Amino acid sequence: MAFSTQSDQDDVVSEINITPLVDVMLVLLVAFIVTAPLVSHAIRVNLPKTEATASAPERPVTVSVDKDGNVFIDKRRIAPEARDVQFARLHAQRPDAPVTLQGDEGTPYGNVAKVLAALERAGVAKLAVLTAPVQ
Repeated sequence: MAFSTQSDQDDVVSEINITPLVDVMLVLLVAFIVTAPLVSHAIRVNLPKTEATASAPERPVTVSVDKDGNVFIDKRRIAPEARDVQFARLHAQRPDAPVTLQGDEGTPYGNVAKVLAALERAGVAKLAVLTAPVQ
């Protein structure tokens, strides 16, 4: 008497064959590669002729603090009590101008911090602090 047992041949295949899927994806990729250049030139437009002018980069405003705590805007000394007014006027005249701040290494940090706070109150957004490279 022979008993029959289930053999491994009757198992259901539970894996998905992705070879046809890869073939379809490659065909779609080739189709997109071929049609992509045509899509960008589908609409014809006659553009007007103009002469391009190179826009000059805006000159930054330099704010300096010397070792004695004196504040300068582009080599022009400003009084401490007029600092906020001068910075606000500067920002109103040239709102998009970048500002560079250079502080003497001998000046106390508090002097530079006061200038930074005054520039922030004036609404200056583009600010760079200048330093000398280490040699």
